[in-house]
Amino acid sequence: MARHATRIVKGDRVRVIRGNHREAEGTVLRVLRGSDRVMVQGVNMRKRHVRPTQENPEGGIITSEAPIHLSNVMLIDPAGGEASRIRMRVEPDGFKERIAVKSGNPVPKPG
Repeated sequence: MARHATRIVKGDRVRVIRGNHREAEGTVLRVLRGSDRVMVQGVNMRKRHVRPTQENPEGGIITSEAPIHLSNVMLIDPAGGEASRIRMRVEPDGFKERIAVKSGNPVPKPG
């Protein structure tokens, strides 16, 4: 498994750029670094049929998000609202910040 450094973190707003959910936007719920995937709220929904148990006496169908590959999402620049690639800039004091390539604006970390 490849482990690459990712510039997308939990809480970022992203836009899907490839696949069945193209142009969908959502918030990153989890970053799965071991498999280079992210789980995006409301994107790539999967249904699972569960039988009744003591905890869930009705059973039924559970809908949840499935992960999608990091290469299929782009971070949305909060200043311009457009999807953009991200660069890292290292300040002389060692502080790293994310920079949106299209606008050149810094992208703050969520939370």
